[in-house]
Amino acid sequence: MNDETLMLAYCGGNATAFENLYNRHKGSVYRYLKRQCGNEATADELFQEVWINIVKARTRYKASAKFTTWLYHIAHNRLIDHYRKNSRLPDSYQEELPDDIEDTFSIDPVSDINRDRQAEKLLDCIAQLPEAQRESFLLKEESGLSLLDIAEVAGTSRETVKSRLRYALNALRRCLRGLL
Repeated sequence: MNDETLMLAYCGGNATAFENLYNRHKGSVYRYLKRQCGNEATADELFQEVWINIVKARTRYKASAKFTTWLYHIAHNRLIDHYRKNSRLPDSYQEELPDDIEDTFSIDPVSDINRDRQAEKLLDCIAQLPEAQRESFLLKEESGLSLLDIAEVAGTSRETVKSRLRYALNALRRCLRGLL
């Protein structure tokens, strides 16, 4: 079942449909929030609020847009509310490698160390992006949203999203130059 069908089933009282949606999107939503706010405790709180908002809004849900667009619009709004409430920009981003990466066996520990360093450097470079560029990049790469969906989530135009992504990719290339 696609996301929209699952959400409509949940709206009709099917709790299993909600579980499927939650399991399908929990990782990417949490990573998006954590990378945007840079603080695990805050990301945990916002993550819970996003899903509570989904539950509360189920009676008003209309399948007029993709479920993921609606979901990330809610997450985006929770972040904005958090920033306004705290009257500050996000903390600088400090993150270890994600816990959900499967452990792999390698016979070349030097390669593993280099790959870990590259991943850490990439995360550092993403953290250095201006907030709007970082958000567009994460919504595209982590969540797989289209330019139009990102524009709807961020409340901007498709062309603005395109520009933000272009600037983000150029900045990431500059930041990673010489590492890869």
